Amino acid sequence: MNETPNYIKTLLMPSSKSPRGRRVWSIDLESVWLPFFTSTNLMGDTAIPLDALGAPIRLAYNKDGSVRFGRTGRPITKVAKSISDTASLVRQNFVANLMSYSEQVASAKKQEYAKLVGMCAKAGHPIIAHDEAELSKAVQLQIEEAMREAQEDKAEPVATEAEPHKEAVTA
Repeated sequence: MNETPNYIKTLLMPSSKSPRGRRVWSIDLESVWLPFFTSTNLMGDTAIPLDALGAPIRLAYNKDGSVRFGRTGRPITKVAKSISDTASLVRQNFVANLMSYSEQVASAKKQEYAKLVGMCAKAGHPIIAHDEAELSKAVQLQIEEAMREAQEDKAEPVATEAEPHKEAVTA
């Protein structure tokens, strides 16, 4: 294995597009999934129902058949099950392909791969040490603040119900 496949190189190239619509598995539904699944249907690779492609966003319903609303009072929507299921399958296959590629490279170039892993670990060590030190400081500050608040709460006298009533009677 001497050359990186083009599909892997393409994955690593920056893209200027930044879609902002509904996402399925962190990928834009309108600009990526719908055109892709329409194309795979056309080529006979999938058989996603046409109504799912035509109306991919659906209202969510409660078990009793009523429209489901969120805490904010807005109706909840979901992606058509066939689209969601097929996107999940694509994602699982994508992950499997990434893992397969990684295993192929690691097997074909064992020494170089092991050396690079060691270099990465060495390069990351100062960052990990810095983060650990900063986290330790932050936790210590939180503990000190909690202790200070507990001491302040202990020092403040707690008014009983009888005392305010007593003042009202004497006034």
